[in-house]
Amino acid sequence: MRNLSDQVALVTGASRGIGAEVAKGLAACGARVVVSARKLRDAERSAQAIIAKGGTAEAVVCDVTDYESVRSAVSYCEVRYGRLDILVNNAGVIDPIARLSDSDPELWASAVDVNVKGVYFGIRAATGIMLKQGAGTVINMSSGAANSILEGWSHYCSTKSAVKKLTECAHKELFEQGISVIGLSPGTVATDMMKKIRDSGINPVSQLDWSSHISAHSVGEAVVYLCTPAARDLSGTDFSLKTEEGRRRVQASAQSE
Repeated sequence: MRNLSDQVALVTGASRGIGAEVAKGLAACGARVVVSARKLRDAERSAQAIIAKGGTAEAVVCDVTDYESVRSAVSYCEVRYGRLDILVNNAGVIDPIARLSDSDPELWASAVDVNVKGVYFGIRAATGIMLKQGAGTVINMSSGAANSILEGWSHYCSTKSAVKKLTECAHKELFEQGISVIGLSPGTVATDMMKKIRDSGINPVSQLDWSSHISAHSVGEAVVYLCTPAARDLSGTDFSLKTEEGRRRVQASAQSE
């Protein structure tokens, strides 16, 4: 179920945290992974970590706020490997954590550029090659914030809610043509982003004990599962690792190896 040896994957925001672990997880299951980040040296560091463990990975620059940059990363996959089977729209920001009255308008707008436009740009750029193949999987990193109202997170709740609807729209338009588009809501994850949330001291999420957060590795395992045929029924949904059913499905997939 978890053999991805014939797959080519592009992961955005893969220099560290969830993105880096997603790339490692895909490569561990045999996928040829193209690791992308805004800075080439950061992407190369993640790619080298995969190669050191026997995986196949290459690094490219990709600024998700720039459509031509995203299109170039997708084009690299097509030229290098002749296909693109998996796109993981992982790049995202939590800044600026601030109440509306204190928020920086430019930073707020920047969050929209990364968290919403970046996902749209990824889908738009990858759709062409996936439609030609008649198959593909797009994973959009979601959040419980898509359905919540959290103080200081007006930008994050709004953008993640938008991504949820974008996932549903993409599913409606692409599923019958062989492309699965799935949102993944992992819950709170022990990453640098969560450290920023903790340090802000705003809203209950910042008060959670560090031990309550899941590992980025666990999110990587979930993405691998969502890229298998067993998860095709989840297209158009916001798959949550916070539910017992969600965790059971991922664990069952991992145990089938």
